[in-house]
Amino acid sequence: MKMSQQMKLAPRMIQSMEILQLPVMALEERIEEELSENPALEYNQAEPETSDGEVEAAATPEAPTEKPVEQREMVVDTEHNNDADFERLASMPETDWPEDDYSYSPRVSSNQISDDTERQNDLMANIESRPESLQEHLLEQFRFFECTPAVREFGGYLIQNLDHNGRLPSSLEDMIQVFGAPISMNDAQEALTMIQRLEPAGVGARTPEECLLLQLKPDTPYRDILIVLITSHLEDLGQNRLPVIERKTGYSIDLIKDAWEELKTLDPFPGRNFESSPKANVVPDLSVVPDVNGRYVVQLEDEYTPRLNISRRHIQMLSDPDTDPKTREWIKRKIESAKWLIESIEQRYNTIRKVAQAIVDHQQEFLEKGPEAIVPLKMQQIADVVGVHVTTVSRAVDDKYVQTPRGIFPLKRFFGGGTTTAGGDEVAWDIIRIKLKEIVDKEDKNNPLSDDDLVEELAQVGYNLARRTVTKYRKALNIPSSRQRRAY
Repeated sequence: MKMSQQMKLAPRMIQSMEILQLPVMALEERIEEELSENPALEYNQAEPETSDGEVEAAATPEAPTEKPVEQREMVVDTEHNNDADFERLASMPETDWPEDDYSYSPRVSSNQISDDTERQNDLMANIESRPESLQEHLLEQFRFFECTPAVREFGGYLIQNLDHNGRLPSSLEDMIQVFGAPISMNDAQEALTMIQRLEPAGVGARTPEECLLLQLKPDTPYRDILIVLITSHLEDLGQNRLPVIERKTGYSIDLIKDAWEELKTLDPFPGRNFESSPKANVVPDLSVVPDVNGRYVVQLEDEYTPRLNISRRHIQMLSDPDTDPKTREWIKRKIESAKWLIESIEQRYNTIRKVAQAIVDHQQEFLEKGPEAIVPLKMQQIADVVGVHVTTVSRAVDDKYVQTPRGIFPLKRFFGGGTTTAGGDEVAWDIIRIKLKEIVDKEDKNNPLSDDDLVEELAQVGYNLARRTVTKYRKALNIPSSRQRRAY
C-alpha cells in the first residue's frame, strides 16, 4: 500500500497543446485530416442575409470570441459523458445554428471556399519545374563521346555515383570492384578522364586538390604558381600564412596574393549549383500594425484556416429516438471530437494573440528602430504577463512567424538574454554582437585586433565581457582570428 500524487493529461488537454504548437500551414493540414476522418465536423459555409434577402459579406471580427485562457481548462467529464452538452446541442433552435458555442469562424471573407480554390490553382500554376540534376546534365554531355560500350557503361556508372559536390567518393579501384561487370583499368581510366572533361569543370575529382587542378586551363593566369599552391599550400592559405609560403616557395607575397585572388575564382564544389533544395515558404501567423495612437497591435493572419462547425445532421440523428444505440454512441464520440478540435483552435488563437501582443509591447523599440534596439526578454516574463505557464509560451511561439513593418521574423527572435553595462543598463546580446562586428570592420587590417584587444574595445563603450565570451561571439559571427584577418 502506498499513497502518491500523479498528474495525468486528459486527451483534450493533449490535443490542445498539440494544436497550440502547430504553425498555420500545419494547422491547415491537421484540419483537413480531421475533416476527412470525422463526418460530424464540416465547413461552416453559412452567410448572413440582409433584410432584403440578399447574402451579405461575412463580418470580420477582430479575433475569436474572447475567453480567458486560464478559464479554459482542458478537462473531460468522464463520469457524465458530457450529456448536458449533447442535450443542449440537440435542443438548439434552427436559427441559432451554426452561430453557437461550438462553431469557430476566423476572420475570413464570405467566399472562403472559392478563394481557397483560386489560391490553390494559382499555387499549382506557379510551381517551379524540377531543375536538371547534376547526373542528368553530365549524362547528356557524356553520350556525345565516342567510346566502347564497356567504357560508356562504366562512365554512366561513375556519373551516377558522384556525390552532391560532383566528386567521386571512392578510388577508381574500389569503383571497379563494385561495378558488377568486368572492366580493365585502362577502360576505367578512360571513362574517368572523359567525365573530368565535362562541364562544370572539376567534376569527377577524388580530392579537393584534384578538383581545383582540373579547373586550371593552359591560359589561366599564374597557372604554374597555382599548381604549387594547390598541391602543397592550401592549408597555409587557409590560415593566412603568407610569409611561410614565401619562405618555402621563394615567391614574393605580392605574387602569392595575386595568385590567391585567381584561386578564389575556382569552385571546389562544382556540383552544388545543381542541388535542388526546396525553398522554405514562410507563412506568418500574425501581423503587427500601428494603431491611431502609434501602439503596435497584433492581428491574426488566419486566411488559411477554414471555418468549422458541428454537422447539424449528426445532431438531429443524435436526438432521433429511432437511432440505433451503437450509432448514437458513435455519433457522440465524433461530435465530442469535433467540439474538442473547434475549442482547441479557438484557444490556440486566443493564446497566440495574447502572447504575441505581450512580446510586441515589450519590444516596441525593436519595431521602431530595428534589431539594434532589441532589449533582453525571457519567456518567463511573458508567461507572467499573460498568466500562463512558461511551457505554454514556448509552444505558442514555436515555429510561428510575425509580419512586422521591418519584415517577417520568427517570434523566438524577440527573446534573448543580455548583460548589464558599466552604467547599470541592461543590453541584449544581439546589440553586443552588432557592436563587435562594427569594431572589427573598422580595425586596421595590417594590425588586426586580437580577442584581448576586442575585450578592451568593448569595455570602452560600457560592455564588460570575458575574453571567452568575445571569442564565442566572434566565431558565431564567422569572424576569422586576428592572424587570418591580417592583410599583407
